[in-house]
Amino acid sequence: MTTKNSQELFDKAKNYIPGGVNSPVRAFRAVGGNPLFIKSAKGAYLYDEDGNAFIELINSWGPMILGHANELVEKAVADAIQRGFSYGAPTRREVEMAELITSIVPSVEKVRMVNSGTEATMSAIRVARGYTGRDKIIKFEGCYHGHGDSFLIAAGSGAITFGHPDSPGVTKGVANDTLTAPYNDLAAVQTLVDANKGQIACIILEPVVGNMGLVKPAEGFLEGLRQICDKEGIVLIFDEVMTGFRLAKGGFQERCGVTPDMTTMGKIIGGGMPVGAYGGKKEIMDCVSPAGPVYQAGTLSGNPIAMAAGQAMLTYLNEHPEVYERIETVGNTLTDGIRANMQKLGLNYTLNHVGSMFTLFFTDKPVNNFEDAKTSDTALFGKFFNAMLKRGIYMAPSQYEAMFISTALTDEHVAQILDASYESFQEILA
Repeated sequence: MTTKNSQELFDKAKNYIPGGVNSPVRAFRAVGGNPLFIKSAKGAYLYDEDGNAFIELINSWGPMILGHANELVEKAVADAIQRGFSYGAPTRREVEMAELITSIVPSVEKVRMVNSGTEATMSAIRVARGYTGRDKIIKFEGCYHGHGDSFLIAAGSGAITFGHPDSPGVTKGVANDTLTAPYNDLAAVQTLVDANKGQIACIILEPVVGNMGLVKPAEGFLEGLRQICDKEGIVLIFDEVMTGFRLAKGGFQERCGVTPDMTTMGKIIGGGMPVGAYGGKKEIMDCVSPAGPVYQAGTLSGNPIAMAAGQAMLTYLNEHPEVYERIETVGNTLTDGIRANMQKLGLNYTLNHVGSMFTLFFTDKPVNNFEDAKTSDTALFGKFFNAMLKRGIYMAPSQYEAMFISTALTDEHVAQILDASYESFQEILA
């Protein structure tokens, strides 16, 4: 596999872009080597600047549930472009998208479109603070909710990868208003609530974590949070930027039967275009300007191109429940096969899996929280990543990320991934 063109581009990029990339995990520092620069994508494949082809398990970190360059979404974008790129004014499609989202997601009675998952989560906690008149929030160690100041306390994903979970530039005041608890630890949450009586505006979490690697909620954990929030008048926010419309049509909240007060969304609702949204109960969302006093705005919010892509994607998912049956089946086949390969070779790593998302942790401990995830052998993961890459399989370049499955993966693709995993396990053992 030649990487000459990617190497040249990376060397050039470092002169003009911090670290040579526009999002830290892309730099490949966690796995060794230099990043590949992608030229195009179609279906289940990425193609780099050197002409290498890869079956991939990232799908732009989740949104490409139908695979890359899906014809339905392509057509919607092409048609929308003919009518202009941006208006900075209301459009019919924004209304239709809002109506569609509120009809699908159990917790959402009203919704505001924004431009990214980070913008959605930042806005949601501001609204929760405005609604409750309280300042403090609770988040969970290793959960990543974007790069807003309030969230860069015990953050996950890239912050873990680079060893700086508490970013410089975050003020002490912001840090003091952000309380953290271990994921899946209800007792710790109750302790924080009791110690800060009447001061906590919201609890925000990924209902299934994707940013310390995939971690599932323990039985009763989400239900327990719902009870605490109901008792204490705290706004419960599910960050479903990754899981929304992926783990079930209505997000993980539909799958688990626990309804939050607010939900943040992104990824799939743009069909691959940059977009996000936050929504929730009518009485909370009516605090948002111009209906209420909590200010949030954006020139590109509800961008007509992004709305066209998102509407095409969500309409298709809404009308084709077989999509979820397919990716669930592929997810089961893939993860069962990886476990079988490990068993044949006497390996005892941990594989967490829900629906079309999974993470292979290079630890023999169960992974239920951030501290468990940190027991993983990240150097060994790096070796496995590179062994898979040279066999034509492109995985997330960090131990602390989830993999995402699309409907573009055929049975033949799955067989190739499993063969590559077996050979890669053998290589790292040697």
